[in-house]
Amino acid sequence: MAGHGLVERARRAAGLTQGELARRANTSRPTLSAYENGRKSPSLETLERVLGEAGFDVEAVPRVEFVDVQGARGRVYRVPTSLPRLAVTDALATVVLPLDLNWSSPGQEFRLADRVERARLYEIVLREGRSEEVLRYIDGVLLVDVWPELVLPRDVRAAWESVVDALSSAT
Repeated sequence: MAGHGLVERARRAAGLTQGELARRANTSRPTLSAYENGRKSPSLETLERVLGEAGFDVEAVPRVEFVDVQGARGRVYRVPTSLPRLAVTDALATVVLPLDLNWSSPGQEFRLADRVERARLYEIVLREGRSEEVLRYIDGVLLVDVWPELVLPRDVRAAWESVVDALSSAT
C-alpha cells in the first residue's frame, strides 16, 4: 500500500505526534494512524500533503536490485545493478557493524564522516556484506570517492568495477 511505513518514518523524523501531523495535514488522527499501519492507502495527493506537512517531499528514486557475481574459488558476491544513495545523516553516521561482518573487531565504531574509517567499513561490507548491508551502509557517491584507495581482493574489485565505473563516468 502506498505510504505504508513512509508516513510514520517522516512523522517521527519530524518529531511530530500523530495528532500534530494530522492537524497540520487537515486530516484525522485515526486516518493518519490507518496510513501508518497500512490499513488505508492515501492518494498520491494526500501523501504529498501529509509528507509535506512533516517537511518531506515525495520523490522517485531508482530501485537498487542485486545480481550474483561469481568470484574466485566459488565465492558469490551480491552486487547492485546501480549504486545506492543514503540520506546524509546515514551516509555520515557512526555505526557498529554486526558481528557476522566484523567478527575480528566486535563493537568497533566506524565514523563514516571520516574518509579513512569509511573506507575500512566499505572494504568489509563489499567483501562480506549481504544486499541489506550494502543498502544500509554504502553510499554510491562516497564509494566512488574512496574506490581507488580501497584494499580489496581482486575478485571483489572485479565484481564491483562495472557498477562503480558506471557512476564514475556519469559524473
